[in-house]
Amino acid sequence: MKTLIIAEKPDMGRTIAAVMEPRAKNNRTYLEGEKYIVTWAIGHLLGLAEPDAYDAKYKRWNIKDLPIIPEQFKIVPNPKTKDQLKMIGELAKRCNAIVNACDAGREGQYIFALIQQQLKLHQPVKRLWISDLTAESIATGFERLRDASEFEFLTQAARARSEADWLIGMNASRAFTTRHNTLLSVGRVQTPVLALIHDREKEIEAFQSQTFYDVWAEFKQDQIKYKGAWQGDRLTKPEEAEAIAAAVRGKTGKITKYDTKQTKEYPFKLYDLTLLQREANAKYGYSAKKTLDVAQALYERHKVISYPRTNSNYVTEQNIDGMHKALRMLETGPYADLVQQANPNLVHKQNKSVCNPSRVEDHHAILPTLKRPGTLSKEEQNVYDLVIRRFLSHFFPPAEYKMHTVMTQVDKHLFKTNIKELLSLGWKVVLSKADQDKGKKSKSPKKEDEEETDEWTDKKFEIDAGRPVDCVRAEMKEKATQPPKSYTEGTLLKAMESAGKQMENEELREVMKDAGLGTPATRAATIERLKKVGYIEMKGKKILITEKGKMAIDLIRHAGVDLLASPEMTGQWERRLHQISKGEAAQEKFMDNVKRFTLSIIDKVRQQPPAPANAFGEEARGKRAAGKEGARNVRASGGTAAKGVGRATSGRGGSATLEQAAAPASRAAGTAGSAARSSSHGALGISVSQRQALGSCPRSNCSGSIIEGRKGYGCSHYKQGCGFVVWKEYAGKQITETMLKSLLTKGQTQLLSFKRKDGSTVKARIVLNEPGTGQLSVREES
Repeated sequence: MKTLIIAEKPDMGRTIAAVMEPRAKNNRTYLEGEKYIVTWAIGHLLGLAEPDAYDAKYKRWNIKDLPIIPEQFKIVPNPKTKDQLKMIGELAKRCNAIVNACDAGREGQYIFALIQQQLKLHQPVKRLWISDLTAESIATGFERLRDASEFEFLTQAARARSEADWLIGMNASRAFTTRHNTLLSVGRVQTPVLALIHDREKEIEAFQSQTFYDVWAEFKQDQIKYKGAWQGDRLTKPEEAEAIAAAVRGKTGKITKYDTKQTKEYPFKLYDLTLLQREANAKYGYSAKKTLDVAQALYERHKVISYPRTNSNYVTEQNIDGMHKALRMLETGPYADLVQQANPNLVHKQNKSVCNPSRVEDHHAILPTLKRPGTLSKEEQNVYDLVIRRFLSHFFPPAEYKMHTVMTQVDKHLFKTNIKELLSLGWKVVLSKADQDKGKKSKSPKKEDEEETDEWTDKKFEIDAGRPVDCVRAEMKEKATQPPKSYTEGTLLKAMESAGKQMENEELREVMKDAGLGTPATRAATIERLKKVGYIEMKGKKILITEKGKMAIDLIRHAGVDLLASPEMTGQWERRLHQISKGEAAQEKFMDNVKRFTLSIIDKVRQQPPAPANAFGEEARGKRAAGKEGARNVRASGGTAAKGVGRATSGRGGSATLEQAAAPASRAAGTAGSAARSSSHGALGISVSQRQALGSCPRSNCSGSIIEGRKGYGCSHYKQGCGFVVWKEYAGKQITETMLKSLLTKGQTQLLSFKRKDGSTVKARIVLNEPGTGQLSVREES
């Protein structure tokens, strides 16, 4: 009889078959040769059953029926791929041995374990454990097949992770949803991610901008000119800054210190999936999901890049030869000029910035394959170009710079200058011209109060430290401290990847160092899930939290189960799961602890008072049935809503447009009245009497208070006809409570920075133009 090889995906199966059975007959769902039959899963063919598989009563969500803790978890086939599961069962009957060739990792182990359990496969199993799919690795892996028993602990860890996520997700989601009568999705990964967004938005709302002043001077010695930043305590009075500028302007100064040093900038790391997603978001605005989908198409359909769902930025020794072959493949085509300049000798087994087997887990970094691309879509070409240029960069030497640090004294005042002089572009020649120019303009990251210049020049910079310099120009510049930036998908991915680094518990911090929240393969799905259930919304690249998202985090934290919203729980789980995978901890004890935590969540939620009538926004509250009926379709992670549920419960806040904000008084009043009459007008949609007053209505003869609505701040006397409203967004700025109070009391905000259409920046204030309606305007200040 033959041996059945079960790969995780079709392409993987075909690649293995090409090595082990090159003359195998292709039967669409499997390939059969003389010794082996090669078939595949299509990702997860099976999953944990929904609660109603244990008892029909669970079809309706009821907090009285919680907790749901199965004595033994049931698994069910994925309806979309049940035919492939059946085919594996039929093929297994013709074989007396099986090779598990699923991904070399925890999830790959779990996929096979569920297939083996469902089909009751009793044949002896060997494990193919390789980190890449090169022909050499596959052949070597089959020569060194390992016994499946070696991976029993890894299987236990995978099963524990899945079942624990099910217990927390199903029970917590049902508890919060039924208690507060709105679909609230809760999960071990998605909830801490939502908390990251929630806390960042809170920081932005609480931020109060402070105005300060810099003094800059321009110095000249012969034909060389350079700028310096005044050194001293932060200046908060314009007259002080102007006095310093006047004191040095036109004077002669001396160089008190001049240091130079040569530095090298090496190529950035090869791409793992998260890094590729971050850069595609920053450069092209692609969502994490879009980048993943495009990369998957490049891998599966076009076969021009390696497996993209990797968490490694390095390769193994076996990949080096393949990298050289890929370089030669690129000798013809659009990258030919760069390949001619490349040095193959720079990529070798001793180059630890490329080849580091200890940092390769399931899969190596994303690399181009030996296949030339055919016709690619624009998005596919963009992502492919990122991969190719990052790959090529490692065949070039480092970029070299000469760093100049100059301290210039005029009278008693000291100025500091940093100049980065380019000596050699090195690997940066592979960057597009736009990216090279962007790199020249960029400044090194520094704190707000580091008042120093960091100039870039590709011309030779020479200065004689023993000779005087002339201060040919000096001026003060007004600046303002900036709030933290809202997350984009790129910066959120980075935050997810590094979540836990601020933990006080050193052991947990170490566990989270290489894990973070989610995995490269699941982070995009987590962000999409938050969108689908109406917790977040996109505004351009910015991720904004909705009222529903805010309320979800507040409810979780106020229930006394804030561990659910912290990376700490993931850290604790990952530490214990790692110990289980090594045989150092028991799966049963871990699951007992998860069950106790599940009971604790339910008990605390039961004691929580229900949220106010419209606490999640009008849309979320207006579709109560979705929380009861449609919510049962939330999956085991507590994350994926059924079709329609995401829309019915989105509760999205939204913002008024600039045109609305600057509308004439009559139109603004009409819009205000409409907004005020809607139930979403309140801070959380609760009754007027419960809302916090943010100030007095400035409309004459009106004794009402200004209260927060979903889209703006309006008057509590809207029923009496007061049409005053200030929209939360105006002229590209979010109007915070602090700014609102300044508008109500002073008639204007603090000094802000605005961008003109030509890209230049101007200082201006938002002014309450019409106290009767809330109409605003922007007033520039020289």
